[in-house]
Amino acid sequence: MALVQPALAADQALVPAQSEVSFVARQLGVPLDGKFKSFSAQSAFDPRSPQTSKIAFTVDLGSVAVNADANAELVKPDWFNTVKFPKATFQSSAIKALGAGRFEVVGKLTIKGNARDLVVPLQLSQAAGLSTATGGFTLKRLDFKVGDGEWADTSIVANDVQVKFKLVLQGVPAL
Repeated sequence: MALVQPALAADQALVPAQSEVSFVARQLGVPLDGKFKSFSAQSAFDPRSPQTSKIAFTVDLGSVAVNADANAELVKPDWFNTVKFPKATFQSSAIKALGAGRFEVVGKLTIKGNARDLVVPLQLSQAAGLSTATGGFTLKRLDFKVGDGEWADTSIVANDVQVKFKLVLQGVPAL
């Protein structure tokens, strides 16, 4: 008799208060730390069967928090253009186990209507009924037309942006 896997997505939920998405950009060589205050995840993740798992992630670009001047600038058309493109999204297409709670998530990141393939390494730890996925990656902001026009000069704002995340989820099966 075969066991039928229940629908995972219905039972998995992001714990926003314990989760975070942050980034470091460089302006004139000086690091600028920022974060997004509003984001969501849809997860149908089984660590024992990653090949059948799916992860989707959405960031509210208008929730960016760096400093007052940067926050006002980043929502404008040359940057995130949040009136036309309020969200950035990531959708997994493949998840591979690397051992010891490490996974590689392959998918598409879309910002300002520009989609790019992305490989995201993540580490999964579990305690007290919660699963914490941590990781990071570097993206090229100009690939997504973030910092267009006069801001396209990478000597002013570097092209590389370091993104880090900690996502705490309920309902993920045990490793």
